[in-house]
Amino acid sequence: MGVLYLLSLLLGITCMLLLDHRFRLFFWRDAKAAATVTAVGVLFLLAWDMAGIGLGIFLRGEGAIATGILLAPELPLEEPVFLLFLVLCTMVLYTGARRILAALPARGRAPERERENA
Repeated sequence: MGVLYLLSLLLGITCMLLLDHRFRLFFWRDAKAAATVTAVGVLFLLAWDMAGIGLGIFLRGEGAIATGILLAPELPLEEPVFLLFLVLCTMVLYTGARRILAALPARGRAPERERENA
């Protein structure tokens, strides 16, 4: 039971990567740029967490579903994995939304055929 949260996060990451692969949204569109964005995002959020821990704002809660392994005081093993999931999920949603919005016809513009017939 102590690895349930970690396994759930890994399953979520797998699902995001499958969506990404299917629609070529992030890593499968430009792997180098995606790796850079992911690394910068995770490192920024990890620094944010460390600052919060240092200030006594963020504390590790006890949970039966977590591994209990700490990478640093108050920083559980699951935290960087969660941050990876968060960045990946955000970028897949962002790139997917951009693609959907780009495919929608622009409001207030006449379609090409109507302009040609006018």
